Amino acid sequence: MTEQTLSEAEYDAITDAAAHWCMRLHANDCTEQERLAFVQWRDAHPLHAFEYEAMLEIWDVAGELPRPDTVVPMLRVKPATPWRTLGIAAAVCALALPLAAYSGWHLGWVPNSYQHFEAIDNVRHVTLNDGSQVELNLGSELTFSNYKNQRQVTLDKGEAFFSVSHDTRHPFVVKAAEGRIRVTGTKFNVWMYEDQVKVNLVEGSVLVTGNDDLPGDGLRLGPSMQASYGRGDFTPRISQTYDSDTTLAWRQGKLVLDDLALNDALPLINRYLDKPLIVADNSTGSIHIGGIYNIKDINGLVKSLPRVLPVYLTRNQSGNLVVNSIPQKPSKS
Repeated sequence: MTEQTLSEAEYDAITDAAAHWCMRLHANDCTEQERLAFVQWRDAHPLHAFEYEAMLEIWDVAGELPRPDTVVPMLRVKPATPWRTLGIAAAVCALALPLAAYSGWHLGWVPNSYQHFEAIDNVRHVTLNDGSQVELNLGSELTFSNYKNQRQVTLDKGEAFFSVSHDTRHPFVVKAAEGRIRVTGTKFNVWMYEDQVKVNLVEGSVLVTGNDDLPGDGLRLGPSMQASYGRGDFTPRISQTYDSDTTLAWRQGKLVLDDLALNDALPLINRYLDKPLIVADNSTGSIHIGGIYNIKDINGLVKSLPRVLPVYLTRNQSGNLVVNSIPQKPSKS
């Protein structure tokens, strides 16, 4: 008779079950029914007993924890002094946490590595624990968590360009606002301002959804494509990008405004400001602006607005600068 070879998923399931039984059998509220169920599980396959013994080795390091020859009877310990009781409790806590983390990793609940990055005054290049490269724009912040079933980035604010290490069995997921971008290996840019997100693909492919709670992986982007979504957008808006696209100019320290209405330009400007710039009304917001600016001197851009546009600046009660259009004199008939 040939020996059955277990798949990785089946082996992981046995390891998860062994960790579960190890914790339950040492819990104060473990019932006789659970202990009998454990015996049935342990005796169902030789690997079950082997994995459980491996789990017990973690507990044995404490020295104070009982290891009964049979687990069916209730566990009993002799009366202990208060100090000895505290010592046992401390040992249990010290070992239960790593065991819980070990089990949580195999269940996909707990990451085995965590990183947090932010860029304040300069564009920042960082390397994630999986080997992926990330460039962070000014004022950007993200966290990276490596789970068993996926690599997960949360873009807390700002903008980032990703060069993802290829791993088809370990997808790379970026969460931004209410949506999600899923890849296995590619190069792409994610920009987020408040609840607005824009994804630009440079190489490879990504799947974009505007709401992380929706089933499925979303819409697929190919190179030179762009997806954007905001609050309440279940389906991202897809468009084509061209060689003239300036989305990635920030990587060279530039902000390019290509004849944009102020209403469209302000989200690009405000990400670099401590307090967002505001337009007074729709008429002001329709005024167009263009030019190339240094991302480290966006305050200088704001101060120059009255010199390049028919506007003047005021400040509201919250301290925000407000752009107001200069009333046009009626033409003489």
